[in-house]
Amino acid sequence: MKKILQYLFEHKALSREQAKDVLTRIARGEFNDSEMAAFITVYLMRSITIDELQGFRDALLELCVRVDLGGEETIDIVGTGGDGKNTFNISTLSCFIVAGTGRRYKVTKHGNYGASSISGASNVMEQLGYRFKNEQGQLRREVDEAGICFLHAPLFHPALKTVGPIRKALGIRTFFNMLGPMVNPAFPATQLVGVYNLEMARIYNYLLQQTGGRFTIIHSLDGYDEISLTGDTKVITNTGERIATPEELGKRMVNATDIYGGNTVEESAKLFVKILKGEGSWAQSAVVLANSAMALYSAGGYGGYDDAYAAAVESLESGRAYGALSTLISLQ
Repeated sequence: MKKILQYLFEHKALSREQAKDVLTRIARGEFNDSEMAAFITVYLMRSITIDELQGFRDALLELCVRVDLGGEETIDIVGTGGDGKNTFNISTLSCFIVAGTGRRYKVTKHGNYGASSISGASNVMEQLGYRFKNEQGQLRREVDEAGICFLHAPLFHPALKTVGPIRKALGIRTFFNMLGPMVNPAFPATQLVGVYNLEMARIYNYLLQQTGGRFTIIHSLDGYDEISLTGDTKVITNTGERIATPEELGKRMVNATDIYGGNTVEESAKLFVKILKGEGSWAQSAVVLANSAMALYSAGGYGGYDDAYAAAVESLESGRAYGALSTLISLQ
């Protein structure tokens, strides 16, 4: 690692192959915590290159425990995190609304503990009683019966397990935030990916175009890695990009205080259930519905965004979204 660090400290970038090799060695436990922390810190001081990000992704996908759902096409809604906004768990809630719309849209939600936020997807799912696992049979059963399963990233990616304590200790956004949405071990057919800035939107657009899957990248122009409805949203798909207003996406604009998360994991979990039961505020529901609708629209099968939004509303108001959570937890 000493040679690698010296190379990087000279303001040089790794090739795709070099990046893959370094992350493979990290996954194998070849470096100590200080070496890994120094390596991660390099990318806090300069932007990551596309070659480096591709190499890191190559390593994670090559080493990952793949999820085989028997050819089932699935969808994931995921943010890079690291936007520093401490919202409630919008993307995870949206996954349950999508799952509640019917058996056509199965969800394979990929997530991790929060590194720079109080409650990441894994924090809230664990608090709600979900048992992390990578057994194929159990995951298939969850998808079949609840329409959704949760994939706790460290169980599928050795490198993420290795660096988890370091990321938590640093408590700030790292390049691993960028990697998470690109390495879902179920290889979903459709992805809604939220990013924290326009540079990341550009990089993701380049990388996701190469996968051949359906994708939509979203970035709220005031800094959120999801559709926040606090301002306009940049929307990038396989076919182009546009700016959408809060009124277009969620029928209204909301305030930042409306979508703030809890101060503890316990508070976040209680708010999660409250919203999923349809008991959240108008603003909270509107934000979740907008993200759900964008995911459904991205997956196809709707005449337009408004049709997808109506399906999301019906899933929430009918109780089927909460039913998906209840069924999933009952299977643990």
